[in-house]
Amino acid sequence: AAIAGSLDLRFHLKLTSTNDFKVALALPDIGISKKIELAALQSKVKKLINQESLKEPVQASEDVLSALKELLHVDADSTDTKQLAVVAFLYVYSCIFINKSEPPSISVEMKSDIPVGAGLGSSAAFSVSLSSALLQLAGVISSEKVSDNLAAWSSADLDIINKYAFLGEKMIHGTPSGIDNSISTYGGALRFQKGKMTHLDSIPTLSMMLVNTQVPRSSKTQISNFRQRYTTYTEIFEPVLSSVEAITEKAELNLKSLKETGKSIHHKTLGELMDMNHQFLNLMGVGHPTLDQVVAEAQNHGFHGKLTGAGGGGCAIILLPPEGEAAAVEKLEEKLKSLGFQVFPKTSFGGRGVMQHL
Repeated sequence: AAIAGSLDLRFHLKLTSTNDFKVALALPDIGISKKIELAALQSKVKKLINQESLKEPVQASEDVLSALKELLHVDADSTDTKQLAVVAFLYVYSCIFINKSEPPSISVEMKSDIPVGAGLGSSAAFSVSLSSALLQLAGVISSEKVSDNLAAWSSADLDIINKYAFLGEKMIHGTPSGIDNSISTYGGALRFQKGKMTHLDSIPTLSMMLVNTQVPRSSKTQISNFRQRYTTYTEIFEPVLSSVEAITEKAELNLKSLKETGKSIHHKTLGELMDMNHQFLNLMGVGHPTLDQVVAEAQNHGFHGKLTGAGGGGCAIILLPPEGEAAAVEKLEEKLKSLGFQVFPKTSFGGRGVMQHL
């Protein structure tokens, strides 16, 4: 079992209607800028997409994917996630609009507060933002105002957004679990075990420091390496995995108790569980010296931390106290920055999912 939760870092999308008979996508964070003629898109895929209900997206056929990749000059067997993100964009657009008499000309620009390619679900945030905007434009979903600046969608509409976002994730990553897009859609936290996701309603919002080691990592490589180690040393790794699951179970109970009572003992226990989890992940072979350095500095300053995402580089999270100790937090931030790490000094775990700016 694992617990995943949302960070309050945002992926921002701006959709503008145009009159140039093109579909445009700009992702300046990763150097992507594409414009596709609507007529060319229609001629390639209109006859290949037959979706009975816009609320139930259909998975892309090999014919559709081949046609889109050909249109974008992407190699048929490409695994470049940047290029595949554009393929996902065109497919979601096509599912929703391509069979309309006049598909809309649009320009979509996206920017990310989330470190891209660091194992924090930036591609899922991309897919969720994209799906929300296109479905809203088509009138398939309708947001409702929740404050002067923000609007949100009903649970039924969020379910539709999540289905489309999962399709996008599949095109970018192949066989994703669905965790990242679900967290980006609904926010909060969820428990994941054997393919089953359960939303956790009794989770408090936790203050976290996020640290990006800026060491490149690959989820596929980490998973492959662990599987190989597990196959070779099954009798050793079985109790390790049991211990990791026990940490998850105890962490979930502590999170519930912390939400109910607010007592500091539960916060302290959660930190200790994070420390232990980090050591077990190292034993599983998904650690990295830079991640150990971040966790060690956190402990030196009186805090607790662990690697997050796929490991092998990427990011670590550090649990911060609910209040006070601002000076110690600031000193830790300064120290980590001096070591060359990218630091997000105060984010939160368990906040809201996708929202619409008004």
